[in-house]
Amino acid sequence: MIFFFGPLWSGKRAAAKALLGWDDAALARRCVWDVQELAAQRDDLEALAEELSHYDAVIATEVGGGVVPVDAGERRAREAAGRLNCLLAARAEAVIHVYCGIPKLIKGELP
Repeated sequence: MIFFFGPLWSGKRAAAKALLGWDDAALARRCVWDVQELAAQRDDLEALAEELSHYDAVIATEVGGGVVPVDAGERRAREAAGRLNCLLAARAEAVIHVYCGIPKLIKGELP
């Protein structure tokens, strides 16, 4: 599994398509994105990470930067998203951070 992560609207999907040579149909079939939203809904993040690791690519939006939310539920969701990202990065063969549309390899080798 290749793990792409970065800020909202940073070009993660476009980078995944370009690096992997996929069209929109392949991306929809072989990839899952917005996994930070799944983290907020699940108690067992290890199990979720294991499920997601069966996709060819996983894309997550970083939500941990900036102002800490006042709402306790939003803080828990943000914490869960960060923990899930760590679990996914540990399982991934390659980890790619995308910022301003520029992919930067931080683990493994580019496909």
